[in-house]
Amino acid sequence: METQSKSSWDDGSGGERGLLHSWKGYSYSITPERLLLPRPVLQVALGSQHGVLLVEGGQVYSFGELPWKQSQVPEPAKPTLESALSGQRVVTVAAGSFHSGAVTEDGGIHMWGENSAGQCGLSGLSTVPNPTPVALQDLDTVTVPLQTVPVLELACGEKHTLALSVQREVWAWGSGCQLGLNAAVFPVWKPQKVEHLAGRYVLQVACGASHSLALVRCLGSHDGHRPHVDKCGRCNELLYTMTDKEDHVIISDSHYCPLGVELTEDDGKLEAPNPTTGLKTSPSEPVLPSYTSKSESPAVPTVADPTSVPSQPHASEEGEASLVNGMLQVSDSDTSALSGAESDAVAGAKSSPYPDEQAVKDYLKKLSDNTQTNTQASGGLNALLPSTGGLMSSTPTSALNNLVASCASAVGGRVASTYEALSLKKMMNFYLPSGASRSGGSPGVVDNSAERVRQEDSMQGKKSSSTGDIREEEAEGLRRRLSLPGLLSQVSPRLLRKAGRPKMRAVALTPLGGAIPEDHEVLPTLQTEVWSWGHGEHGQLGHGDNLARLQPLCIKSLNNKEVVRVAAGAHHSLALTAQSQVFSWGSNSSGQLGHMESPSTVPRLAKLSEGIRVWDVSAGERHTLLLADGDCIQPIIYYSGQQVKEGEEEGGNEKELHQQGGGEEEEEEQAGGYTQQPVLLPFCMNLGYVSSVFAGGRRCVALSDRNVMGFIASLHELASAERRFYCKLCNIKSQILRPLLELESLSSALGQVIFGLLQTLANMFGRLCHLTGQHATSLTASLRRCREVKSLLILEHTSIFLDCYNDYCSAVGNFQVMGGFQALTKPSIDLFGKGPELLQKLSECGEENLTTADLLVVLFYLPARHLHEYSRLLLKLATCFEVCSTEYQKLQDSCSKFEASVLQLKRKRKEADYTVHFWKIFPGKMTDSLRKPYRRLICESSNKGLTLQNAGRFSVNWFILFNDVLVHAQGVAPCKNLFSTHHIFPLATLWVEPIPEEDTGLYGLKVITPEETLTLLASSPMEKIKWLRSINQAVDQALSGKGQDVASGSSVQKLEPPISRTASYTFYKEGRLKDATYEGRWLSGKPNGRGVLKWCDGRIYTGAFKNGLEDGFGEFVAPNKTLNKNDHYQGYWKDGKMHGLGTYRYASGEVYDGSFQEGVRHGHGMLRSGKLNTSSPSVFIGQWLQDKKTGYGVFDDITKGEKYMGMWQDHQRQGTGVVVTQFGLYYEGAFKDNKMMGTGVLLSEDDTTYEGEFSDDWTLSGKGVLTMPNGDYLEGSFNGEWGSGLKVTGSYFKPHLFDTDKDKTQAMKLGHLCVCAEDKWPAVFEECWSQLGCEAPGRGEPEKAWENIAVALTISRRHILDSPDVLSRSHNKTLESLEVIPQHVGPITMDRYNAIRLYLIKACDTPLHPLGQLLESLVAVYRMTYVGVGANRRLLHQAVSEIKSYLNRIFLIVRFLFPDLPEEGGLIPEPTTDLQEKNEPNSTDALPESPKPARVVSSSALLLPVLLPRLYPPLFTLYALDKEREDDVYWECVLRLNKQPDLALLAFLGVQQKFWPVSIPASLPAPGEKQLVISSTKDACFASAVETLQQISTTFTPSDKLQVIQLTFEEITQEVQALLKQDFLWSMDDLFPVFLYVVLRARIRNLGSEVSLIEDLMDPCVQHGEHGIMFTTLKACYYQIQHEKVT
Repeated sequence: METQSKSSWDDGSGGERGLLHSWKGYSYSITPERLLLPRPVLQVALGSQHGVLLVEGGQVYSFGELPWKQSQVPEPAKPTLESALSGQRVVTVAAGSFHSGAVTEDGGIHMWGENSAGQCGLSGLSTVPNPTPVALQDLDTVTVPLQTVPVLELACGEKHTLALSVQREVWAWGSGCQLGLNAAVFPVWKPQKVEHLAGRYVLQVACGASHSLALVRCLGSHDGHRPHVDKCGRCNELLYTMTDKEDHVIISDSHYCPLGVELTEDDGKLEAPNPTTGLKTSPSEPVLPSYTSKSESPAVPTVADPTSVPSQPHASEEGEASLVNGMLQVSDSDTSALSGAESDAVAGAKSSPYPDEQAVKDYLKKLSDNTQTNTQASGGLNALLPSTGGLMSSTPTSALNNLVASCASAVGGRVASTYEALSLKKMMNFYLPSGASRSGGSPGVVDNSAERVRQEDSMQGKKSSSTGDIREEEAEGLRRRLSLPGLLSQVSPRLLRKAGRPKMRAVALTPLGGAIPEDHEVLPTLQTEVWSWGHGEHGQLGHGDNLARLQPLCIKSLNNKEVVRVAAGAHHSLALTAQSQVFSWGSNSSGQLGHMESPSTVPRLAKLSEGIRVWDVSAGERHTLLLADGDCIQPIIYYSGQQVKEGEEEGGNEKELHQQGGGEEEEEEQAGGYTQQPVLLPFCMNLGYVSSVFAGGRRCVALSDRNVMGFIASLHELASAERRFYCKLCNIKSQILRPLLELESLSSALGQVIFGLLQTLANMFGRLCHLTGQHATSLTASLRRCREVKSLLILEHTSIFLDCYNDYCSAVGNFQVMGGFQALTKPSIDLFGKGPELLQKLSECGEENLTTADLLVVLFYLPARHLHEYSRLLLKLATCFEVCSTEYQKLQDSCSKFEASVLQLKRKRKEADYTVHFWKIFPGKMTDSLRKPYRRLICESSNKGLTLQNAGRFSVNWFILFNDVLVHAQGVAPCKNLFSTHHIFPLATLWVEPIPEEDTGLYGLKVITPEETLTLLASSPMEKIKWLRSINQAVDQALSGKGQDVASGSSVQKLEPPISRTASYTFYKEGRLKDATYEGRWLSGKPNGRGVLKWCDGRIYTGAFKNGLEDGFGEFVAPNKTLNKNDHYQGYWKDGKMHGLGTYRYASGEVYDGSFQEGVRHGHGMLRSGKLNTSSPSVFIGQWLQDKKTGYGVFDDITKGEKYMGMWQDHQRQGTGVVVTQFGLYYEGAFKDNKMMGTGVLLSEDDTTYEGEFSDDWTLSGKGVLTMPNGDYLEGSFNGEWGSGLKVTGSYFKPHLFDTDKDKTQAMKLGHLCVCAEDKWPAVFEECWSQLGCEAPGRGEPEKAWENIAVALTISRRHILDSPDVLSRSHNKTLESLEVIPQHVGPITMDRYNAIRLYLIKACDTPLHPLGQLLESLVAVYRMTYVGVGANRRLLHQAVSEIKSYLNRIFLIVRFLFPDLPEEGGLIPEPTTDLQEKNEPNSTDALPESPKPARVVSSSALLLPVLLPRLYPPLFTLYALDKEREDDVYWECVLRLNKQPDLALLAFLGVQQKFWPVSIPASLPAPGEKQLVISSTKDACFASAVETLQQISTTFTPSDKLQVIQLTFEEITQEVQALLKQDFLWSMDDLFPVFLYVVLRARIRNLGSEVSLIEDLMDPCVQHGEHGIMFTTLKACYYQIQHEKVT
């Protein structure tokens, strides 16, 4: 392939993207050379003498010296294609000093180059000439074959390689402790996982010559699901153990893989993680202050074993003590020591409660000897931390207590009694004197854990316990977990408090877990840590010392610095933060750190002039390259490090590279000078838009793009603007917000409300700041990588940004409205001094002479201006595309969203300003009650633009419209305090309508609120329109959601808010609703629709409202104070009162179920009294009038066992009535004043009868006749109570003394003195008529009635759909079919008649239809009357007439609904085709068939089928009781006669022999065969007829029963015809004996009752037809059987 080198600013043909420029050093004479490649370069990696390039399309080129290639490349400078990778798409490349690596699209690794140390991961080869695949195989997985782990990126050092897997785990191979693998033997050929970072989310890795860096996401709650590592991945030993020792538990995480221990020059410092070593301290090491302020003195828990306590003093820059793999390492720059011999070390600890320090040390020593065997310590702290393998926690004392408590609870809370005597706190005070001064520069950073194990004592003793304290650590942003992978990491300490600033409050400004819920998924994280390991002789690990580390360790001073990228040079390290700062540490031999100091062992900021924001870094052997934002959009490059002389040999400094400690002076001379601090490269502006820089060996490389169509420039401008904005926000946060919030006096100065708002504001600011940081980081990353529109997160996730800004601006507005900025003036002046230079500078405010408050307003509204910047830059980007492209559309959409948001926020700010100004002029007393954070002024009438109509002459009215209420302030003019009262009308329940002007000539507005209607007069038509629109808009906004902005255009489209709405309101005026709260639907100022009304006294109504009153179905609960229970009503209401059907459950236990009117019981209803309704002592069902029992009713007194059926008045029995008792007594007669009084008839069970006068219940008094069961009777005057001896004066008669016929005794005719059937239950029928819309029975319009039925069904259906009880499908179908009104006018034909019959059956089937409801009520009252005590045979006559009366009265309703239906007994002509004989044509029936030209209409035919099945059980019981004696006689005879065989019985009954069956169809042999009837045959003759007749007991209505009888006759006829084989006509003499036989064989138990029932309820028109004759036959059989004399 052909490549040429050109001068970088020759206009070459190399395309527009990914142009590569290369140079060395920083002198002015340097001209970068262009390497021309056929495709844009995506990435460069540089080694000592060679480089690797990745170009678009995934091809890889190598250039420089490539000694591992077998055929030496002729021209080493020219890039050569790595053909071994062809066919693979490479996504990223890496270069170590002498080897290279590449990662392909599918996550596979290819390595090549020097392999003597195993750095290529291929065993047995010293060099690898061409890219060769290397597999990462996870040994933990159980799959066979082993799966290879896909990789994201590689980093290569001198002798090692690191890979970052897709699972964010680090793998290493090669040689040296920089692998972090605990390996005993090097090289490690096979890639292995770095166990120490397992379970953490690693973002990036970097390799120096002999050290490694990892950028790790802080552990947050989102990492809780990561699998917990408890075994070492190498030797499979447990990483921690728990040993139960006598009375305390030792947690030991002392596992380590076998490693050599190498001691450095100082005897006291160990480099290997030797678990048994105690805390080593050398005599030359200092005491570090604990920075615990005096105010904190937490109570110390008793601890389960001191061995598990990680103690770590506060880390400082100069002398940093940190626990590394089990020992305390202290830097040698400090002078004093902590040893038992030197007492001056604890000079600061005068406050120690233990005067005898030596005793403490001895005690500790003793403890340690118990728990440890191999303690090689010179100091006295040896027992405190024997085995904390890798706990780095810089914990002030309060945190220790937490951690100890956490451990104790995790272990099981076993308390060490040995430890009780010595409180950890006191011990810590002794060793870490709180009085000692700081020895550090920048404040150290407190360790913090995201799983905050909160112990009860964690906050004890803290002086102030505001949320600020608890969340302070977020303020410091410390999100880390202990690095011990074992047990303790689960019980890591709570977020700990950074102490040491007395009188300062802590404050949270970084939201927990990031800015947005999705921020970890969408935006890059800023909460990061940097971990380092490997050789540290130059301080390149950043832990404050020069020791090597075999395992990764967190650099604590970089916690909370928001590091987003790390880079490693040969012996120095760099960290780039989101705030565009660079920290550097390690070797500074050539000034490569960018600050003048000698080598640094801790990270320090590189020195760059203000306003330079670095966004890409790279490090070479001895130099550092920084890519930064300058004053213009084009990026600039800084160089820091060694100058490279022109024409110098590349290999000239080879020895110097590996020389470990040579003097810096010689190096400088050799190198030819170096930079003191970063210098700007003069040629960088000529390179175009640089997107990334790379350094390695001595070389520098920059990749740049040409600015085509302005796109690249706009992209750079967007990223640069975001970085600048983030730095700005961070400055405001650190220089203004945090100092203010940390003032201890702040909350008292501001007051609780404003202080709370300030905290909210600070949180919102923190959230916005964090989001900006994340976005800036994401933009920077996309500049480095793809530079495409689709990588812009702001387009996909616009809403995240808009919501954040919206919330922030609301918080600022709320703070401003409450006068927060005025209140902040004094604290600000105290803090920042009188001169507002800082505020002026940060708020970018050009105006002079602004007050502090105004400056603060400008400052806090500053972020909102950035939205406009977004829309401007997105629009700029959009113009780079064709209008029809999707990119243009996306950019344009987002741009318009931001623009709309800008307008909205401007409006919000204007509202807030207007409101603040208003509160300044508003009379003070009312301000306090009306001023609310969210409340904004819309308009007010101080200009007299709006006045109250008919106001008094001196009264002053002021109307103030806010976004949630309308305030009407009133007062009297000359008064000093002008406004004495004010009314607040919430907008949600406010309606406004214009008053037409033509009526009055006034510009009026009518304002309706639930309790007042105001007429307001505007001064002009303009004012009227303004107020009308303002109020309507405000109401609409209040309804659409409190405080939310309706989009700016909405006021135009929608002029009026809905007249019907949902809102909540509390009534304040005197009256029924005073202090009640209503929540629900409204219509024009009145509750209307569904709602809930609650009174203060506990009454609650839930249900429908109409025009402000309860109307429709509702539930009402009223507490009964005396019984301490609730009354509960459920039912219908009208005009605020109970009206219609309902159920009222009284607190006393009574339940009323029935009709109400005007709030009282009225109409038909049932009252059950007694505690449990199942065994209620009494039940009344009947008519009520104005809450009293009046009219006909049935009262069942269960305790007495009596039932009264009769008339009532005012709760008393009055008029005629019947009483039956459970002992069989029966009374009918007159009642007065609730007693039997007047004429009556009394019967006892044995038919003893008294007829005469009564004076009280069961008390005879006056004339009467007493008749005995045998017919003897006494006539005279009676006195006394029935059953307890009667006094009689009178005559005794024995009428049948001479009569032979004793049977002539005339039974007493009952029923004269009781309520006649037609007068019973009038209320039930009236209710049905009123439902049909009739005032009285039969008066009304059928059309109207049908409408009412349809409405009732629809409402009921809707009500049921709302309710939870689900209807069955069949019921639903019934309802649907009923909603269709049937044809109800026109002549009635048979078809119409049948249709009506079917309709009635359906209607009576559902209680939702008025007829169905009527039927249900009738069934209820009938059963109430005749069940239980009411099952008395003497009531049979009344029960039958009651049914007949029901039929007549329902028939009236049916005829009202179907007016053309003929009246009772009328005829409907049948179509002639129906004239078919029912019997077979050849039948010779004895009954003459009458022709049937018409169907007779009768109530029983239409309605009995519906009514009787429901009433059958009580009715038939009465029949059975009445016919008991006759049925017994009949049954005895049936049983006797049935003992005979068939033929004998036929002969006995006189059946003619020709009718005797000769043979019967056999049941057992094959069907069809005949079996002869022999003398012993039984129950075989006429069997089918017998079976048919038995069905009479299973039918309900007389017509059905008659049908059964007819079928029985037909069966008999068929059998006889088959026998005689000819047609045959019966004569009654022939038929009767045969039928008698069938009746006997049918064995019907209550045949007498059946016969009576048919007789009583038979349709009169049937009596003379053939059914009538057949029935007479059956009846005759019954009497015949009773009187049969069996010889």
